[in-house]
Amino acid sequence: MDVGLVQRLVAAQFPEWAGLPAARFPSGGTVNAMFRLGDDLVVRLPLVEGGAPDVELERDWLPKLAPYLPVPIPEVLGAGVPAEGYPWPWSVYRWLPGELPEAGGLSRPVQLGRDLAAFVAAMRAVPSAGAPQAYRGGPLASLDTATRAAIDALRGIPEEGVDCDAVTAVWEDALRAPDHDGPPVWLHADLMPGNLLVADGRLSGVVDFGCMGVGDPACDLFPAWNLLPAEGRDVFREALGVDEAAWVRGRGRTLSQAVIALPYHRRANPAMADNARHVIRAVLDEYAV
Repeated sequence: MDVGLVQRLVAAQFPEWAGLPAARFPSGGTVNAMFRLGDDLVVRLPLVEGGAPDVELERDWLPKLAPYLPVPIPEVLGAGVPAEGYPWPWSVYRWLPGELPEAGGLSRPVQLGRDLAAFVAAMRAVPSAGAPQAYRGGPLASLDTATRAAIDALRGIPEEGVDCDAVTAVWEDALRAPDHDGPPVWLHADLMPGNLLVADGRLSGVVDFGCMGVGDPACDLFPAWNLLPAEGRDVFREALGVDEAAWVRGRGRTLSQAVIALPYHRRANPAMADNARHVIRAVLDEYAV
C-alpha cells in the first residue's frame, strides 16, 4: 500500500480529485492507513481484513451521529470499492484540522476534561434505536482470560517494570464492581489519544468510529487514564456524574486494554506501547491513593 495505489484508486473512482497530491499520514493506528489528499481530503484504507466492516459501519452511522455531537467527526465524501489489487472498501473523508494530544503535554487539561465529558454525554444521548453493539461494551468478565494472560506475559518481561501484583489487584477490584444495569448507550468505544484532535488545548474533533455502538457507558471513560492528568480526570468524572461502580469498571477496562497492548506492541508500535505504560502508571497511582 503506497501513494501510487491511492492515486490510482482515486483517479479511477473519483476523477474530480485525480491529480491531487497524496502523502501517507504518519499514524500509530494498527487497523487503517491514512493518506492526505490535497489540502482538504484524507483517504482511509483498512490495513487488515478485520477493518473492512468498520468502513461500512462508518458510512452508515457517521451522518446520523454528527448532528448530535459538539465537535466535528469524520464526514464521508467518497465511498471507494475494491480495485487495483486492493481487496476491501475504502473511503475519502473531509480533512479535520487539529493536533493529536499527548499525555503529559496538555496545555489546558481541565478544559479538555470538560470538553471530553461533553462529547461523551452527547454520544450517550443519541437515540439508540437500531444501533449496533459496540466492539467494546459487554460484561467486564468477558475480558478476564485475555487480561490475566497479558499480566502473565508482563511478568515475563521484567524490563518493563510493571507491578503485576498491583495490576492484578486493580483488575480483581474491577471484576467485583456491579455490572451496568441500565439501558445500553451510544459509545465511541475507542477514545484513545490518537483518535482525538485538539486546537488551543480544547477538543476540536473525534475520529475513528470503527468500534462504535451501544453498551456499558463505562467504556467511554478511557480518557480519564489514557490522557488526562488527575485534575482533568476529576473534572471529567464530575461533569459526567460517574458513580463509583462505573468508575471502577471504566478503570478496569482501560487497564485491561493497556496490559494487553503493552506486550503485543512494545517492539513494533512505540506510540501504542508508550500510552499503555502511561495508563498502567496512572491507574496504579490513582488506585494507591
